[in-house]
Amino acid sequence: MWCMQEMQPMLYFKKERIMRKKTLALFLTCVLAAGMLAGCGNKDSKDNNQVENSQGTESAKDDQAAADEVAELIDAIYVQERTDKTDEQCAAAKEAWDKLTDAQKALVSGENADPDYFGRDTGDASKDDPLNQDNIGDNEILVVSFGTSFNDSRAADISGVEKAIQAANPDWAVRRAFTAQIIINHVQARDGEKIDNVDQALQRAVDNGVKNLVIQPTHLMHGAEYDELVGELDAYKDKFEKVVVAEPLLGEVGDDATVINDDKKAVAEDITAEAVKTAGYDSLDAAKKDGTAFVFMGHGTSHSAKVSYSQMSTQMDKLGYDNVFIGTVEGEPEETSCENVIKAVKDAGYKKVILRPLMVVAGDHANNDMAGDDDDSWKSQFTASGNFDSVDTQIAGLGEIEAVQKLYVEHTKKAIESLGKVSRSASSSAASALEDGTYTAKFNTDSGMFHVNEADNGCGTLTVKNGKMTIHIRLVSKKIINLFVGTAADAAKDGAKLLQPTNDTVKYSDGTTEEVYGFDVPVEALDKEFDLAILGTKGTWYDHKVSVSDAQKN
Repeated sequence: MWCMQEMQPMLYFKKERIMRKKTLALFLTCVLAAGMLAGCGNKDSKDNNQVENSQGTESAKDDQAAADEVAELIDAIYVQERTDKTDEQCAAAKEAWDKLTDAQKALVSGENADPDYFGRDTGDASKDDPLNQDNIGDNEILVVSFGTSFNDSRAADISGVEKAIQAANPDWAVRRAFTAQIIINHVQARDGEKIDNVDQALQRAVDNGVKNLVIQPTHLMHGAEYDELVGELDAYKDKFEKVVVAEPLLGEVGDDATVINDDKKAVAEDITAEAVKTAGYDSLDAAKKDGTAFVFMGHGTSHSAKVSYSQMSTQMDKLGYDNVFIGTVEGEPEETSCENVIKAVKDAGYKKVILRPLMVVAGDHANNDMAGDDDDSWKSQFTASGNFDSVDTQIAGLGEIEAVQKLYVEHTKKAIESLGKVSRSASSSAASALEDGTYTAKFNTDSGMFHVNEADNGCGTLTVKNGKMTIHIRLVSKKIINLFVGTAADAAKDGAKLLQPTNDTVKYSDGTTEEVYGFDVPVEALDKEFDLAILGTKGTWYDHKVSVSDAQKN
């Protein structure tokens, strides 16, 4: 499930960047070949050169062959369809890449492949939670995003929205889905992080017995992707008791450029305030007096929802934001093209420009199409026009703005209310039945080889905070070095979120003490068995089933 129509610009610009890299690579190859063919004058030196050139040629061929193999593997997963071979293909591509030398990595070039696919640093993937856990309960909020391979942006923007929704709805389990399989594959291959596509997420909800499902898109508007999401949901509607799709950020579209609504007004105010603050101005008027204009760059679309960008321009005018302009990468609608926005800012007399994405996520478009160094980036085009004294960028998605997060929370709230009365989620009802505080609770395991320390009589300390439960257990020694909520097979995968030990001191009945490892284990529900894998000092993961029961207030 995905909209090729809206993804084509990203593919286009990516291919343009690839073509420039291919041109450079071809130039360097020609230079190398010329050096190999150059002679030195006498016969011996010619013979030696011939041998060296022959060896160099063969080595160059081997390097290119290795690089081409990786390029083919990358191109194979640069697709918008998941198959039963996808996991294997992602692993193979990364394994082949890791075997390349630095020189070979620089030669990687394919239809969509380039060295940046694996080589570009986009931040720490471990800071992100893919939210693909089971044990969901009766009530689920599925947050659906296009997605991004930029790790820092994913953690700040998408996860920022998800966390805000979860905090506002402790009785509901929040899970994630991306619509762009290309991005899902990229993150999985490079970082070992598995993110559900929409079909996987919906099937996970079915398998977990979810009764009430709210889908909150992080999309900006009712565009093609939103329509496709609603269409894909049709196959699952009869598998839930109640299901509803919440509004995107800008709400209803409206018929023409003059139609605005409360959502658009709130977004206009919130994003402008954030941009002004980031720029170091006390107010938008202060920025105006300083000759500064703010340009928000959206994606653009050929979908009828493109009028939303014109409506945002109308909204800025209604608010009196004379030095705020709306543009789009695709130039649809026409007045939002880069060329036309440059003209509008120039004609308005502003000499300083600050570019910022009108996108939930600061991903490829923000980093490359807006702020990149290539000639076709918006920063480069504004600079090349010669009309402005300075052109600066703010690379931050809407998703990390707290006020925008609250708008998504409000949309989710309205969607939940539209369902009428729903049962409390099994995963949270047990926790919410307990007041916030600490409890002593039984920690039950399926094996005498894995249990809490004898000093604790089979119990741990259960903490309840905001409807979430965590139990701290102290083990018998330091021979178990990590735990993982899930199976041993999943624990052994790259990117698995392992529970780290704490150094605890236990005191036995005879007065002696011992230092052991302790762990904080998240608990979805009381009296419900769940998977907990353990890792010993020998490096082998083992499966166990555990449960928590008999919570007594301390």
